[in-house]
Amino acid sequence: MNGQVILSHPWFPTLTAAAVAVAVALVVHRIGGMLLMRLTRPLPGLYSMVDKCRPAARWVLPLIGLQMVWQAAPDELRGMGSVRHLNGLLLIASVAWLAVRAINGFTEGFLSKYPANVADNLYARRLHTQGRVLARTAISAVLIAAASLMLMTFPGARQVGASLLASAGVIGIIAGLAAKPVFSNLIAGLQLALAQPIRIDDVLVVEGEWGRVEEITGTFVVMRLWDERCLILPLSYFIEKPFQNWTRSSSQLLGSAFFYVDFGMPVAPLRTELERIVRSAPEWDGRSFSLQVTDITERTMQLRALGTAATSGLAFELRCRIREGLISFMQREYPQHLPQVRLRQDAPLPQAGLVQQDPAQAPQQPEAPAHGQRRAAA
Repeated sequence: MNGQVILSHPWFPTLTAAAVAVAVALVVHRIGGMLLMRLTRPLPGLYSMVDKCRPAARWVLPLIGLQMVWQAAPDELRGMGSVRHLNGLLLIASVAWLAVRAINGFTEGFLSKYPANVADNLYARRLHTQGRVLARTAISAVLIAAASLMLMTFPGARQVGASLLASAGVIGIIAGLAAKPVFSNLIAGLQLALAQPIRIDDVLVVEGEWGRVEEITGTFVVMRLWDERCLILPLSYFIEKPFQNWTRSSSQLLGSAFFYVDFGMPVAPLRTELERIVRSAPEWDGRSFSLQVTDITERTMQLRALGTAATSGLAFELRCRIREGLISFMQREYPQHLPQVRLRQDAPLPQAGLVQQDPAQAPQQPEAPAHGQRRAAA
């Protein structure tokens, strides 16, 4: 008796067809996935995309089969409209998920052919920056389109949209002002991907801070500073404001170290000592070095020592090595020519108590920088 009731139920043929559609879709997913994985194995980009899409496709194919069954079912079935609507929403969401997985999979597979952890990674960093920024832009477009399609399936949402269009003048201005940061970052992301003023792993000096570009998202850039801090900046910053990029066309840098010595200091021995220090330094890349008198004051002369290195980190280490080596050499061989203040023996000494300076007008002693500031200044 119960079997006859089930067989005579109006939903029985439709549910049976739905079960068959789901089973066929899962079989197609299984066999099609294996075939596509084998066919795309020689192509890293497509292979990674197919592999990433398999979990989402396991939902998309059955939902497509169910939607076909619900559309073919009679309209007289109770609750069929709600079932079709719910299945449509799930299908839109699953297709958006599939598109996001496909974009991420293709990007990761394509970029895997160009590793950025090699010595000469300029071309790889350019591709990584373009790929990741364009992928995030495409994902944002997919999510916006999916949300719009899901809202359009509700009649109430369409009515709200029609009423909003009636007052599009004021609301358009308000929406434009509110969405200005979003669209400015979106346009800045496209400009960064195409013009590439910065790339992943570039060395930048921004807002007086030195660091490397660790991540470029759809709205902001993450910089890892030298002391392990993170500096977060919006994408539009790198379009609207100036900054320093030490690895724009090459990672090679020219490091400089300045010294102030007495006029009696001979330059030739210092130049010979600089050559010995640089040639024995593992940070030097073998390109060039020099020592020059770049300026003089009434008491000292300024010396500038230069040395080249392959990267900014090695250039910093080379500058420290040059400073330490030349200072040790002058302390050992020419201590009398270090900066000093001379007093003539026949000059009258100031008498105490003749001039009393107002404490408020006395020069203030600058505060000592913090430990991190001293390291950054070095």
